[in-house]
Amino acid sequence: MESLLLLLGACLLLGIAVGFSAGLLGIGGGLIAVPALIYLLPMVDVPANNLPHVAIATSLAAIILTSFASARAHHQRGNIDWSLFKPMLPGTMLGALGAGFIAEFISGADLKRGFAVFVILMSINMAFPYKPVSTEKKMPPALVLFLVSALIAVVSGLMGIGGGTLTVPFLCWGGLQMRQAVGFSSANGLVIALWGSLGYVIAGWDVQGMPFGSLGYVYIPALVGIVITSMLMAPVGAKAASTWPTPVLKKIFAALLLVVGLKLMLG
Repeated sequence: MESLLLLLGACLLLGIAVGFSAGLLGIGGGLIAVPALIYLLPMVDVPANNLPHVAIATSLAAIILTSFASARAHHQRGNIDWSLFKPMLPGTMLGALGAGFIAEFISGADLKRGFAVFVILMSINMAFPYKPVSTEKKMPPALVLFLVSALIAVVSGLMGIGGGTLTVPFLCWGGLQMRQAVGFSSANGLVIALWGSLGYVIAGWDVQGMPFGSLGYVYIPALVGIVITSMLMAPVGAKAASTWPTPVLKKIFAALLLVVGLKLMLG
């Protein structure tokens, strides 16, 4: 019980960092939550080989509420092109759902290394951001949209993120304005989080040795702790973004991500 309370307290603090940084810097919570959970979850005896799986699954589940809030706000502003969901929704659902089952065939060590590489790439992108420019191009055919959405969902599901870092550049390349790309990405991230979490719940249902409070690979106490404080702190971070020097902070955070990624890879 003591270790569970310690973990819950740590996840409440983690949620503060996740929510505030998401509001301030516009980053996905998975880049913070996954590595933190990899180090926290041994407190409640999550099996070592399943640590990355549980961290990623729990991070995805935590994204559900924040993605819903973001998608709702963008919908109210008319930033979501719902017609794009016709070709992309099936691919997103299948890719996100399948990620949990694909992760079962990847060892904990390899999944951890894969996430480490992704974090390093994201740190480089944050320090030297690629700024997609919308063009006069038309969106690719429906089959291409289906395949790309499935690929984005698989990668996002394996990394425990909502996929905005992949979806937004693709949609801008296809001709959407930035605000529309971000708006659609927020709704698409909700789909990835929902179906990705479901995939990890089903895939981890019969895994032996999981601690009490686990729903498949999703660890509920950690999820609750993160969600409570992240939802409270995201608006605070968004308000701070109007006065704090966010470009400088992004570069500092990029350096921290680089250290985290290298430590995960070498640790």
